[in-house]
Amino acid sequence: MSRILITGGGGYVGTMLCTTLVNFGHEVTVIDLMKYDKGSLNHLYYHKNFKLIKKDVRDIKLVRKLIRKNEYIIPLAALVGAPLCDKNKKDAVSVNYKSVKDLVSLCSKKNKIIFLTTNSGYGVGEKNKFCDENSPLKPISLYGRTKCDAENEVIKSHNFICFRLATVFGLSYRNRIDLLVNHFTYMAVKEKKILLFEPHFRRNYIHVLDVANAFIFAISKFQRIYSAETRGYLFSKM
Repeated sequence: MSRILITGGGGYVGTMLCTTLVNFGHEVTVIDLMKYDKGSLNHLYYHKNFKLIKKDVRDIKLVRKLIRKNEYIIPLAALVGAPLCDKNKKDAVSVNYKSVKDLVSLCSKKNKIIFLTTNSGYGVGEKNKFCDENSPLKPISLYGRTKCDAENEVIKSHNFICFRLATVFGLSYRNRIDLLVNHFTYMAVKEKKILLFEPHFRRNYIHVLDVANAFIFAISKFQRIYSAETRGYLFSKM
């Protein structure tokens, strides 16, 4: 089993990923301030292969120390969504981008990074044409720009895999009702109706557990994916 460091592991995707990794027997260490939900990882505390450090991912000395102890590095810490990033511009840049840049600079050849980029990086997209892995990144929000810039830093590292996620949905230990499918489900139950804006709009989706399972696959087949013909990195738009 592997030693895995996850930043932002107390978030929507992070809590499900941590749970899956711990259940598979991996040794998981999380750095997270637990700012939004202090109890989202409570169910993992009794596992000997899980450790939570309530610190800021921008603490370079701490991150350097933990990187040396872990093989896999999964940077999930971020201010998520355009509204939140626009409200907290400095923190958005320092957490979403600079903390990843610093993390990459601290990694050695033994470290393997698995990074998630939002599909907000694609921006509006071309009319009547679906985005895929070869579509150019044209972020229009600060959130999208910081994530794309962070991806570019990860690409400079020794070993890495980058996933570009579809819109995630499903229940999580740190649940989010604001995500589109989750919100529709909530409104259908509570209000007995759903109000649609721009019904012609198209977007792809992925369940949060499928995201977690993608990480399991990436860890188990890391070298094979990294050795792919794409110069060592695979952009998988899920």
